[in-house]
Amino acid sequence: MTMTPANNNRKADAPVAFLRRRRFARAAALRYLYQADCNNEWLLDTEREQRFWDQAAQEDDQPVDADFDCGREFATRLIRGVIEKRETLDKRITECANNWTLPRMGAVDRNILRLAAYEILFNKDEVPPLAALDEAIELAKEFGDKDSSRFINGLLDRLVNEKP
Repeated sequence: MTMTPANNNRKADAPVAFLRRRRFARAAALRYLYQADCNNEWLLDTEREQRFWDQAAQEDDQPVDADFDCGREFATRLIRGVIEKRETLDKRITECANNWTLPRMGAVDRNILRLAAYEILFNKDEVPPLAALDEAIELAKEFGDKDSSRFINGLLDRLVNEKP
């Protein structure tokens, strides 16, 4: 019995769907962290989280149903992890940033770095560090300015390769 292209595509679609959910989750986490940063509201607040997700569910480009829920679950873990570990993350980012302070960095870049640093330092059992670095570069290309991806790549490369 030969496998038809339709069956073959279904198997190939599973990893693509997984990556699409993860990309959505990271972008959503970045939006949440950006808002927290701009408003200097870093306390974990379930009511604020719920408002954020209610609004996100209304946007046209969001995944639907189970994909949205899976993405939301991963994003929520990232958001809470970054908020809980923010001081440690900021310290490590600053140590890797040659001639840059956190306030000097753009808010989008700063929060992409926090998100990726959290995955690299505290979530490496679930996400390989190089995958987190690659995803951060993609976020920078989508949400940052023209130089963001190079800046983020250089800084996170130092973080990945430094010996703790």
